[in-house]
Amino acid sequence: MNNNQIEVAKRLLQINTIKVQPSNPFTWASGWLSPIYCDNRKILSYPETRNFICDEFTRIVKEKYPHAEVIAGVATGAIAHGVLVAQKLGLPFVYVRSKPKDHGLENLIEGDLKPGQKIVVIEDLVSTGGSSLKAAEALSNYGGDVLGMVAIFSYNFQVASDNFKKAGLELTALSNYNVLIDHALKIGHIHENDVESLQSWRNNPSEWGR
Repeated sequence: MNNNQIEVAKRLLQINTIKVQPSNPFTWASGWLSPIYCDNRKILSYPETRNFICDEFTRIVKEKYPHAEVIAGVATGAIAHGVLVAQKLGLPFVYVRSKPKDHGLENLIEGDLKPGQKIVVIEDLVSTGGSSLKAAEALSNYGGDVLGMVAIFSYNFQVASDNFKKAGLELTALSNYNVLIDHALKIGHIHENDVESLQSWRNNPSEWGR
């Protein structure tokens, strides 16, 4: 945990990008019950936080991937964030669709990507890592050299860690579930008796609340 991760968590809570309510859980598209919901699209409506997130992405790309030649965003949540980062770095931008278009050129990757170019993928949120890694695989299949992925937030699921390790791809998150819960507890956003339930969900999300 570092100060930048704490600041990201703080800002996400302040603008209600992340809601934590273990006593009134959300239902995800997967059918999982969840005590937390994250909507990073809201960041785009808050210029100060939007700029902070962009600066954090840019800093990490410069530090970890100084040879990056292209920034790629994962549709749809990371497209705008990826464009902002590419603009700040003066690099080309492409984005990866969840599935190919069903008309026209039937593109899966939008933009001008040349085989062999070194790519950093921008993602807004990582849960199990499935859709994120699928996007990275599409870029690799196209001939790109994917250096790594940077996300705004990760739920810290073990399955995601295992999936990224298996794929041989490095994931860096600006903030994560552990940092968020620790900060939320410190500021009184959640209570001590919520923590056990929140950790239980993170450890076994598919069965939590059933």
